[in-house]
Amino acid sequence: MNEEFLYYVWKYKIFTNINLQTSDAKEVAILKTGIHNKNSGPDFLNSQVKIDHQLWVGNVEMHVKSSDWYLHKHEEDSNYDAVILHVVWEHDVDIFMKNNKPLPTLALKNFVSKNLLDNYSSLVYHQQKFIPCENQLATIDEFLMNNWLERLYFERLEHKSTFIKELLLATNADFEAVLFQLLAKNFGLKVNGDAFLQLATSIDFSVIRKERFDLEQLTALFFGQAGFLEEDVAAHYHQQLKEKYRYLKHKHKLNSISKNTFEFFRMRPQNFPTIRITQLASLYFTHQNLFSKLMSIHKKEDFYALFSFEVDAFWKTHYTFESASKKSSKKLTKSFIDLLIINTIIPLKFVYLQSRGAVDNNEIMQLIKQVSSEKNSIISNFSALEIKAKNAMESQALLELKNNYCTKKRCLQCAIGNSLLRK
Repeated sequence: MNEEFLYYVWKYKIFTNINLQTSDAKEVAILKTGIHNKNSGPDFLNSQVKIDHQLWVGNVEMHVKSSDWYLHKHEEDSNYDAVILHVVWEHDVDIFMKNNKPLPTLALKNFVSKNLLDNYSSLVYHQQKFIPCENQLATIDEFLMNNWLERLYFERLEHKSTFIKELLLATNADFEAVLFQLLAKNFGLKVNGDAFLQLATSIDFSVIRKERFDLEQLTALFFGQAGFLEEDVAAHYHQQLKEKYRYLKHKHKLNSISKNTFEFFRMRPQNFPTIRITQLASLYFTHQNLFSKLMSIHKKEDFYALFSFEVDAFWKTHYTFESASKKSSKKLTKSFIDLLIINTIIPLKFVYLQSRGAVDNNEIMQLIKQVSSEKNSIISNFSALEIKAKNAMESQALLELKNNYCTKKRCLQCAIGNSLLRK
């Protein structure tokens, strides 16, 4: 037994009201359970309770055992002077207030159904391979599941927006600069994401605004800041970039990061940092007003068209500066663009619309539902349980469900868990 379960039972009044009595056999009627207080102090505020037909208005404190009151030293805290009812699972000791009168105590153990307890135990305490309710998940009503997934998706957007707002704060609300930082991070994918973000934040976006009209200058800026132009390489192209970066570094008073920040090990050549850096440079050379263009697009195909650009000729026959390879276009794949839409464009658009007080959830939903579901182990495991993500909205929602509810065993806060508990 834990207090989270007691909060849940109390908040939703999932206990019998027949012959409800305090530990000293006084009749109890719960009129208002109160407001759940997640800060310090009593657990529920502004509750209304009748005890022996006398109306009491005040706070409710909850514990697994009555003696926890003394364990937590509430008798020394004036915040608990206005407690009108002590709700516990098991009453093991009388609690006295400052006026030496016993605090009315309601022990819920005798008023909660065995069925609810069994359902709760099966979710929270039993061993599971993937998620607590994996054996019952397929029984959930489709309407409930769809509504919950939509809510989870927006919860995930809110979580992502926290990081974006931090970047906006650091850039004085420059959405263009934050777009560049987010794109850079996601161009690096999971392995090199932090390194690419470090690269992006090492360049004041005002420098990119000045240099983005010349592809070679922009490429030299990015590779130079990433530390790839520190060494001597025989390739003439490398020497050209090195010379240009030397000038840019002096002009803009730049400090580069280390090339060793970036990982090549066990990466597919198309994901090498060198390829992603040159693609990022080509993107910002091709589109001068990228933020406004991305914010105005509503169709997946238009994103594909916008992200269709050519890299410098050198990189069509190279994956690194040192050695040549078979010629290939090095264009962004649709699956990679999908990840940019999911992890950069829609979250940034969500925050941008929020800043203008113009968030349209339907617009966000229409856009994310056009994108294909992600492919990873979590989505595959849900699919094995007959919960198949039809699009990126559902795959993002399932990631939120797994990571922030199932793994943390927050079944009491989950719509699926609630449904199963009350069966």
